[in-house]
Amino acid sequence: MSVSQSPSISSENVKSSSNHFVPVEPGRNRYRWLILAVVFLASIFLIVFVYSTFPKLEPSEKARLKLPRNIEDAKALGAVLNRYKERYYFEVLSGVLLVYIFLQTFAIPGSIFLSILSGFLFNYWVALPLVCFCSATGASCCYGLSWLVGRRLIFKYFPERVNSWSLTVERHRDNLLNYIIFLRVTPFLPNWFINITSPVLGVPIVPFFVGTFIGVAPPSFVAVQAGTTLNMLTSSSDAVSWTSLIILIVLGCVSLIPVLLKNQLKEKFDKTK
Repeated sequence: MSVSQSPSISSENVKSSSNHFVPVEPGRNRYRWLILAVVFLASIFLIVFVYSTFPKLEPSEKARLKLPRNIEDAKALGAVLNRYKERYYFEVLSGVLLVYIFLQTFAIPGSIFLSILSGFLFNYWVALPLVCFCSATGASCCYGLSWLVGRRLIFKYFPERVNSWSLTVERHRDNLLNYIIFLRVTPFLPNWFINITSPVLGVPIVPFFVGTFIGVAPPSFVAVQAGTTLNMLTSSSDAVSWTSLIILIVLGCVSLIPVLLKNQLKEKFDKTK
């Protein structure tokens, strides 16, 4: 049965590339969870490996070298990394890149602080592409893991939201790139929800990755710019003002203009037939 014909989606089914739902094979779940565990452990190993390439740190510095959970943690981490950035530039850059992708892949909060930290450590032309690449890559990895093991969990805990969004995705099936850009720019849907539900609803990986890379650029620009004044911030909310929020919403609406124009041209073309 197709999505457009069904008001709801069963948690026992998943979407195939032909827009139909096929049964999940329970016997494969065990291996899928095993793959997830291997990916998680491999990610931890890579982060530990990069950490091992760092120079010997003072005890006080080691205490600051942790995932930032608030702006004060980001300041402390920034002070340590900034001290070693010139001499160990590649190690610092690799560390930020891997940790950022790790957080995005497993939907762990804290990437906003790494975006701000990137603006503090690197110049604008390095920081912004770095954040966009990490966001798109981490989101795509989360997409892959959700396709692998998250389908039943998604339908179990978010049945109404998934069914509602599936209808919206079908309406934008011919303009998914612009729609993904719109979702990333505007704060209407959480990024983690977009990441885990997209593969289940049949959103192709290419428009998903490209749309994410482009769509996160405006909000990332705000965070990167805030990083230049990291020492003056008192919380992550200081990085986003009402003005910047309004600008992001306007940019999100602008991203839909090509879709609206395309639909209008199509209607006029159909009338002339």
